[in-house]
Amino acid sequence: MATSIATPTTGPTRPAPTRRRKSRGRWSGLVWAALRWAILAVALAVVLVPFLWLVSTSFKHEVDYLAYPPRLLVDNWTLDGYRVLFSRNNLGHFFMNSVVVTLASTVLAVGLGSLAAYSLARARLPFRLNGILAFWMLLTRMYPAIATAIPYFLIIRDLKLLDTRWALIVTYTAFNLPFVVWLMIGFFEELPAELERAAMMDGCSAWQRFTRIVLPLSGPALVATAILSAILAWNEFLFAVMLTRIQAKTLPVVMAGFITDKGMLWDQMTALGVITVLPVLVFAIAVQRYLVRGLTLGAVKE
Repeated sequence: MATSIATPTTGPTRPAPTRRRKSRGRWSGLVWAALRWAILAVALAVVLVPFLWLVSTSFKHEVDYLAYPPRLLVDNWTLDGYRVLFSRNNLGHFFMNSVVVTLASTVLAVGLGSLAAYSLARARLPFRLNGILAFWMLLTRMYPAIATAIPYFLIIRDLKLLDTRWALIVTYTAFNLPFVVWLMIGFFEELPAELERAAMMDGCSAWQRFTRIVLPLSGPALVATAILSAILAWNEFLFAVMLTRIQAKTLPVVMAGFITDKGMLWDQMTALGVITVLPVLVFAIAVQRYLVRGLTLGAVKE
């Protein structure tokens, strides 16, 4: 008598990942990594190639920087551009103009802007005046500066401040104030108000709370704001060329003077461009960690 052997039945099993799926995931990761590196390389090229071209042109002979097609690297280098720049121009005086105007306007803008930003961040004004005042300050940065050039020139002339450092200091402070206020408002709003309430319980006044509690905690934000304000003041050209003649000229105005009716003095212009960029570059590298901390302050909330 034949007997039948029953085979055990098993339930459905989850299919194991195949090699094709693993290979597809690996290739996808490689593609995304290559894409990220390509984007990074393009970004670095956009930033670094113009600067490298500026530096190389400052060391070229006239026949090299006027050659066509243009070449980034040449065989013969020269210091004639720097030599003529330092011998024919009162460069030290103009450099000090830029330094004094930038430092003074940055200190004033950050100091006054921090006070205004703290007031708008902590005070509760009626009729939503906090937002209205903040938007009004931002509005002053929306319209082009050239729209106010002529009336502003007349005001400075009537005040007898033409061709003085004070004209540029006042101008840069006024135009950087909205920028500082809008940056610092966000930083001050992220600070915990409980710290100030505890200071109030200890008898601290509003000024003591601001100087002893708020400012030390906002150090990275103040440094980041000061760096950005200094860069704006250091590179400003429109009001510098409009309000100065000889004594108060800054480096951007001196650089524009190399565009003459006989042509452009590329070697001296690029040499001055390198000299103008280096202080800002060294300063930014020196305070890089404070800049990164200040720009990311308050970006992550728990």
